[in-house]
Amino acid sequence: MPDSIYDVRMKSLAGKEVDFSKYKGNKLLIVNTASKCGKTPQYAGLEKLHEQYGNKVTVLGFPANNFLWQEPGTNDEIADFCERNYGVQFQMFEKISVKGDDQHPLYSWLQSKTGQKPDWNFAKYLVSEDGTEVEFFKSSVQPLDPKIVEKISK
Repeated sequence: MPDSIYDVRMKSLAGKEVDFSKYKGNKLLIVNTASKCGKTPQYAGLEKLHEQYGNKVTVLGFPANNFLWQEPGTNDEIADFCERNYGVQFQMFEKISVKGDDQHPLYSWLQSKTGQKPDWNFAKYLVSEDGTEVEFFKSSVQPLDPKIVEKISK
């Protein structure tokens, strides 16, 4: 498990390594995503949040197949789905596990900070600009919910 969110390095859906140190000074909204879920339309809200508040928060999407196998696709299939159906421009990463024995270290770190693991696809973690504070929002909370927008706008 990383000591800091800024110690994380992960591959994007396109296979390029992303060093999270580049996000220092930015709020981060970290979301586990899935293409075949009742909550999949939240991609539209996440994209709108990215477009409207991109100067205040960086949206990071993490496809995961942990809930009823609702993200069975390959990284290429996921990228195509996101672009074709929702015009996703925010940063998406390669598919990972967000809970269980094979939980990715990023999600272990988020869970250690909040005491919360994702309750379903589209659970959200809002990380402060300095990476020290993390707030959890259940998957039922929409990306543009006032609770999230208010925290981003501060």
